[in-house]
Parts: sequence; structure tokens; C-alpha cells
Amino acid sequence: MSKIIEIPVHAQKLLTIFRTIIPKLSNGKYKGQYGRIGVIGGSLEYTGAPYFAAISAIKVGADLSHVFCHSAAAAVIKSYSPDLIVHPVLDREDAVEQIKPWIDRLHVVVIGPGLGRDAHVLKTATDVIKLCLDLGKPIVVDADGLFILNDNIQLICGQRNVILTPNAIEFQRLFGTDLAAAREKMLRLGDGVVVLEKGAQDKIHIPHTGEVYAMPTGGSGRRCGGQGDLLSGSLATFFHWSLQSNQSNPAYLAACASSYFPKLTFICKVYRRMVV
Repeated sequence: MSKIIEIPVHAQKLLTIFRTIIPKLSNGKYKGQYGRIGVIGGSLEYTGAPYFAAISAIKVGADLSHVFCHSAAAAVIKSYSPDLIVHPVLDREDAVEQIKPWIDRLHVVVIGPGLGRDAHVLKTATDVIKLCLDLGKPIVVDADGLFILNDNIQLICGQRNVILTPNAIEFQRLFGTDLAAAREKMLRLGDGVVVLEKGAQDKIHIPHTGEVYAMPTGGSGRRCGGQGDLLSGSLATFFHWSLQSNQSNPAYLAACASSYFPKLTFICKVYRRMVV
């Protein structure tokens, strides 16, 4: 077993790197070039999660966000914002065939927010993961997307441009509680998968090297629903930008950005309220 190396991440160095990946606004661009993001999720019970993920991708700077959801969730999600393109397809028998032409056009796909545990929908989401991997499409796997991987982690082993975003409980379900066993299981993911472990202090795991980057703390002390969805959507946009800028470690940089900037935004808002 290789040794786990925990490395603190310094905010000022991060900001310097981030400046190199955020695209400059230009009149020469056309709609979609700053990011076309897809979210696979949304069920009768959970309509907020895919909305938060998709809208945060746009708020960060992507041009277009698509939500591929259960038909029972579509009208509700559409009512939240006219900015989102909503596809009520996940419960259809031909869902993957309906989704595939859109996957080809997207830059990054987020799989899991509000997906639910319906067996048919989970099978569809699993097939979409396989489709994205076959096409070389970058993916972010969160929430119920991680539930799919609990007993099927080999699905992403050795794949490229994959980011997992588990919270503490999801991390334990994926890798177990024994540190040595978790390290060995993570090592099998290969060099194309990055794990962003969410918590009071986010940690970014680079499985094949054993490096764990500890992010700066901060942000809200609350742990309400929807925070992980905001992160996954913003992560998708940062992931596209990092890949577009030809960085050597795009998944790591995107994970750093999505962890750091929302917390920084919260601190700035609190300070503004205090001084105004």
C-alpha cells in the first residue's frame, strides 16, 4: 500500500492558477462555447437538486444547462427557471436513445442530483454513465449517481476525466471505513479519476499517487440540502474550462475551484452585510 500524503492547499496560489483557466469574454464567441452542461437527475420527490446543479453551472459562467429528468419532475423544474432546458425522459423505455444525441453536444455531464432510487431510472443512469465513458465525455458523479457505484465501482476504474463528489457518508459507502482498505480500493480507480470528499474541510484525493489535498475551510456553518448540488454544477463548468485550457491536471483544478469559490462568495456576502 502506498503512503497517503496530505498536502495543504494555499488560497493565493489557487487564485493565480484559476486566472489561467477562466475564459476571457469575447465578441467572437458564439452561444455554447463557454460551456454546455448536462444534469442527469430529477424525480417526483427531488426537483430542487437538479435545478440547483444546472442553474449553478450557468451562474458560474456556462452558456447552457440541460436537465434530463423523470417526466413527473419536468414541469416543476421548468417552473423554477426559464434558463434551463428540461427533457422529461428518464422514465422512458428508450431514454438512453433519447439522451444520446444531446450527450454528443455537451461538454460535461453531471450524474445523480435528485435521481432517486427507482430501479428503471437507476438502470438508465448506469447506461448513461457507460455511454459517457465510451464517448470520452467528462462526467461528475454525485448523490444517487454515487449510489450506483457502491456495488459497481469497477465501472469507472481506469477511465479518464471522472470526478466523484461524495460527502462523508457517501465516501464511507464507496470505500469503507478501514483506511488501508479504502486506500487500496481507491488506488484501483487509476490516474483518470479524482475524488472530491466534501466536509467541513474538503479534501481532494488523487488516487494513483496517494496525495490528498486539504482545501481551505470557510463558508456557511449550515449543512442544508442543496449545497452539494451547487458544488456539482459549478464543478462541471470549471471542469470544462480546465479541459479547454489544456491544463495537465484539469480535474484537480476544477475540484479546487468548485470547493473554494462558493465558500469565498459566502464570506464576501457576510462581510458585505456587516459593513453596509
